[in-house]
Amino acid sequence: MEKESQREAYGVTLQEIGKNDRIVVLDADLSSSTHTYMFSKLYPERFFNMGIQEQNEMGVAAGLARSGKIVYASTFAVFATGRAYDVIRQSIAYTNLNVKIVATHGGLTVGEDGATHQALEDIGIMSGLPNMRVIVPGDAPETKRVIREIMDIEGPFYVRLSREKVPSLLKEFGFELGKAIVMKEGSDLTIISTGITLSMAMEASSKLKDMGIDSSVIHMPSIKPIDRDIIIKYSRLTGKIITIEEHSIYNGLGSRVSEIVAEDGSARVRRIGVNDTFGESGPGWELLKKYGISSDHIIEESLKLIKR
Repeated sequence: MEKESQREAYGVTLQEIGKNDRIVVLDADLSSSTHTYMFSKLYPERFFNMGIQEQNEMGVAAGLARSGKIVYASTFAVFATGRAYDVIRQSIAYTNLNVKIVATHGGLTVGEDGATHQALEDIGIMSGLPNMRVIVPGDAPETKRVIREIMDIEGPFYVRLSREKVPSLLKEFGFELGKAIVMKEGSDLTIISTGITLSMAMEASSKLKDMGIDSSVIHMPSIKPIDRDIIIKYSRLTGKIITIEEHSIYNGLGSRVSEIVAEDGSARVRRIGVNDTFGESGPGWELLKKYGISSDHIIEESLKLIKR
């Protein structure tokens, strides 16, 4: 299956939308990794390398947005949400400014950089902020659509991208803020994924089909706002839900789905993600398997739900 880089898709799209002279791009001395350097080649007068100072980057982003610019601010996810949280809260979210924080290197697939660089709590941190919208694209084609769409939606966004190249499964789909994508219909259980775990969900569903278990697969790129209606619909249709994400099981996709099901749905939910621990250094895809973020683990948990 073809694999493409979300980071490269981001850089290419910045070049394309950069024709709009309201767009400015900021980075924190990581432009070769985030691929914002691609924008700087075409529009150097609207690209600002802020150095290793993410707090200042977000403050400057807020000021530029206040002056009427559409700001894309990038760094690694762990630095964007960790080092700069207070500035994002007070200067971007509270003031509801037009800053698009596009953070790369989210989750375990940062790989060999290890626990200090692996953001496993960032979706929860950003989802807790009023006014902030949180998007986790599933592949490179969807990343391109997301970067374009948020340009025309006023207000702050947090977009989380992966370091690794991932299978391109969403070429034929659109993106709508707050809406999920039904990848596959089934009546026995529902698998809900976000971000790069989509390929795992699809693989698991195919293997479960061979075992006589018919599963629905829902891709959830928009974590906030989230597609409440689709969650309720499939909770009632199948009565069993597996969530999978490259994030802590706390305060991410699994938590959001569980909250909605508890309030309005009727299903048992099992969450697959990082279980209240830090990561470690190693190849990204191997780390995912070690921490149980895999198609095999989806199948294991699905069989437990079916048996119960």
